Amino acid sequence: MAKGGNTVDAVRKIAEPIAQQLGLEIWDVRYVKEGSQWYLRIFIDKEGGVSIDDCVDMTHAINKPLDEADPIEQAYCLEVSSPGIERELVRDEHFEKSLGEKVMIKTIRPIENQRDFKGILEGYKDGVITIKSEETEVSFNKKELSWIKLDDFEQ
Repeated sequence: MAKGGNTVDAVRKIAEPIAQQLGLEIWDVRYVKEGSQWYLRIFIDKEGGVSIDDCVDMTHAINKPLDEADPIEQAYCLEVSSPGIERELVRDEHFEKSLGEKVMIKTIRPIENQRDFKGILEGYKDGVITIKSEETEVSFNKKELSWIKLDDFEQ
């Protein structure tokens, strides 16, 4: 489950139809505490990339529905943004869309003294991620990972 639990699910349910009306999709929703401040982060995406105007439009469109539904008890800062070039893969559909793409992985614990891996995302099924590098094919259980992100920087 994404960080923030039920709050994230409630916000996603509010945000998805709004995003659809704007020609966007919800990539991820996170509700996190940093220092003394809570942040509700809504990551949006669309074919061809997200513009600043898309972020502004989504922010304006979701403010009132969030206030009316009131799924969050404490004060928070709303941030709407693109998931970025090195987007983190979290949901099943992220993995399915990204098959054949270059990825970077950081494991929670070292595997043969290594925590960082790169390769092509070859497979994803039942929480098991398979990547292929020049030397080998390696599989990881999603629960073993700190994160997995697209690697759009390496040529």
